Amino acid sequence: MKVKNCYLGIDVGSISTNVVLMDEDKEIMAKVYTGTNGKPIEVIQEALKEIKSKVNKKLNIKGVGTTGSGRNLAAMIVGADVVKNEITAHGIAALNFVGDVRTIIEIGGQDSKIILLKDGIIRDFAMNTVCAAGTGSFLDRQAARLGIDIKRFGELALKSTNPVRIAGRCAVFAETDMIHKQQLGHNQEDIIRGLSDAMVRNFLNNLAKGKDIEAPVVFQGGVAANVGIKRSFEEALGLEVFVPPHYDVMGSIGCCLLAEEYAAKGNKTIFQGFNIINSGYDVRGIECSDCPNMCEIVEIFRDGKIMARWGDKCGKWSNLIKKDIENLA
Repeated sequence: MKVKNCYLGIDVGSISTNVVLMDEDKEIMAKVYTGTNGKPIEVIQEALKEIKSKVNKKLNIKGVGTTGSGRNLAAMIVGADVVKNEITAHGIAALNFVGDVRTIIEIGGQDSKIILLKDGIIRDFAMNTVCAAGTGSFLDRQAARLGIDIKRFGELALKSTNPVRIAGRCAVFAETDMIHKQQLGHNQEDIIRGLSDAMVRNFLNNLAKGKDIEAPVVFQGGVAANVGIKRSFEEALGLEVFVPPHYDVMGSIGCCLLAEEYAAKGNKTIFQGFNIINSGYDVRGIECSDCPNMCEIVEIFRDGKIMARWGDKCGKWSNLIKKDIENLA
């Protein structure tokens, strides 16, 4: 069986975990988009197992990259060569889709981002991790209240002929206003369109305030699947908005591209192999009382052997990790 050279990209967030397998021609061989569910290690293992089952080829992983809020944990588990923040990962992925992209809108389940580029270089960005009104969770909650499947949210918004205006600066106020509009007798499609417009206004008034949004504009993240939100952005900006084919896993694609760049410099991967899906992991917490900092130290064990420690400000515990690994090897 011919060996296929490829790269792994892993994006571990608080809501979702995404894994992508990309070949040397930048073709996506397999991808997994799943919920993190508060169990990042187990989810990473299951995702890798699913990736391997989807590809009936012998794989040679030449590089691995991780991103997301759980990027350091993921890097330790799989053996990552590149560990990058979400801004860099999403920026690289969008550039691969639209080479002259100037604006990236990324909206996920719990946060949202705007990234501005010039000549292929990130020049400015902003993130929203506080207000739910500009994230996918806002839409999920309103869809549930309206009794509709979130997958139908976008198509219903497109059917609106007389959208109502709904306050969008705060998720709580938006929900109250939506209920008021229902009581006034507005139909569902017009309310849904109003919610879509409100979410876009929230995004533009908060993250994009004072920023010059220029074309081409790329929309990525799970919410990019919502055609209603896409249209609301296009009407608010007066610009065409492009949605990549793999909009939901762009962070992971960016990690693959960064890993490919790392390998192209002649670096060897430290990927631990797909056998990690059969390993058992244990996470323990200890409190160091040696100084007033009272640091909470996190220890990660793989099959009973210490793999990593972090959380100490002075480096006392993390600096011991190499010695402990040597003793347990």
